[in-house]
Amino acid sequence: MGNEILGDGKYLRLIRKDGWEFVQRKNLSGIVGIIAVTNERKLILVEQYRPPVGKNVIEIPAGLAGDSPASRNEDLALAASRELEEETGYRAARMIELATGTASAGLCDEVITLFRAEGLQKIHDGGGDASESIQVHEIPLDQVENWLREQTRNDKLVDLKVYSALHFAR
Repeated sequence: MGNEILGDGKYLRLIRKDGWEFVQRKNLSGIVGIIAVTNERKLILVEQYRPPVGKNVIEIPAGLAGDSPASRNEDLALAASRELEEETGYRAARMIELATGTASAGLCDEVITLFRAEGLQKIHDGGGDASESIQVHEIPLDQVENWLREQTRNDKLVDLKVYSALHFAR
């Protein structure tokens, strides 16, 4: 039995396959997440409002690869470097691939590849592209968990990939 398209938007498609309904991202070659720790042992996190949950969410820097005609076959490490610089203002000398896996396999077909950014250099303030409003946070590694608890008390959500980042950052 093939895929049945139930809904088709600009960026997402709702699919039914073998009785299972799920969301599929359109027009991309991959998804990247970046674990970036400064020379001062601070974990770089980003915060932005996410309409599906109606709240600000604390996340690791992340983004899409191959999501524009000019970057159709973009290498994932290059996408990770681009996204890190765009969102946080940091340039990495190296991107080390750490792990690949799903974020919500019961809901969507996303497969995320995590990278560790090494040799960081701050080159601008970050904040994302024209369509984004990203706040950058640099939190000392030994204070991240307490800081995250404080953020949740302030009615923010924490993307679970942040906790994976802590595993790889230490």
